[in-house]
Amino acid sequence: MWIDQDLCTGDGLCTDHAPPVFTLLEDGIAYVQERGRVLNDPGGASSLATVPPGLTGDVVHAADDCPGECIFIELD
Repeated sequence: MWIDQDLCTGDGLCTDHAPPVFTLLEDGIAYVQERGRVLNDPGGASSLATVPPGLTGDVVHAADDCPGECIFIELD
């Protein structure tokens, strides 16, 4: 899963759904995080995060509710 920061509106709904996975930085834009480490290479391969077990539903809801439609989920 990853976020296209160019599309992010900074509403923070994703952080409401899955705070262990999403975070807002000082720039007001959402980023994914993995094991507490923010992956902030916008659009880069190093920003692809693995969804922790048990949070898949929360991440899907976050993507569905995102007004910027900027959360992308890639399936194996």
